[in-house]
Amino acid sequence: MLSQLKSLGEMFRYSSVGLLHNILGFSFYIILTYIGLKPEYAVTILYPLGVIFSYYGNLAFTFNYNGNSSSAKLKFFLAHLLGYLINIALLYIFVQQLMYRHELIQLFSIFIIAIYLFLASKFFVFRNITKEHGK
Repeated sequence: MLSQLKSLGEMFRYSSVGLLHNILGFSFYIILTYIGLKPEYAVTILYPLGVIFSYYGNLAFTFNYNGNSSSAKLKFFLAHLLGYLINIALLYIFVQQLMYRHELIQLFSIFIIAIYLFLASKFFVFRNITKEHGK
């Protein structure tokens, strides 16, 4: 029961950080594409900024991580690199190949990638090993 409450708290805090990150990121995405930048280029510019914001927002606030920060940074980068590749693939498939509106696909992508990144952050990036072994 306590573990479930902790997970719900983490999910709420992760959602809070993510909501702010994605409102800002999607707003800038719309602005950049409105002025003529291709969707893939807009994502490429904005993604690293979002990664930095998300890392520091989730490190202490969401997961209360107290492990090796160098290891966490590398894992966070790898998780987000995969998230970026998923994002670009979704844009390519649904916008370039199937001709859907890029705004809708990017909005959809935010939710798909958020679920993936929460799970990757909780179980891979910010996993506190000492807590798992009862130390």
